[in-house]
Amino acid sequence: QVQLVESGGGLVQPGGSLRLSCEASGIIFSGNVMGWYRQTPGKQRELVANALPGGDAQYADSVKGRFTISRDNARNTVYLQMNSLKPEDTAVYYCNSVQLATLRSYWGQGTQVTVSS
Repeated sequence: QVQLVESGGGLVQPGGSLRLSCEASGIIFSGNVMGWYRQTPGKQRELVANALPGGDAQYADSVKGRFTISRDNARNTVYLQMNSLKPEDTAVYYCNSVQLATLRSYWGQGTQVTVSS
């Protein structure tokens, strides 16, 4: 059974930092693309960042230079370091895993990030 468990969300002031974690089980972590998406009410879920199996990363333009995605294959965990947070970063953040061999996609339950003074 595949499980993606996110943690690290919360309330932070503008300009602050948070680190999200997503621990995966039931998948061959090293062979999957791991990513973070976010969603606000009434809007579509959008890609924040992807970490490819080889280590390359892709970012949404809105977070480039502020967010960093990293993966620890030994711990089956992907992280999202979020710095210089803005109110517009407020959203539910979801962990995603895509198995390259089958393109099957898995989602975590989401963690709320609120940026407010």
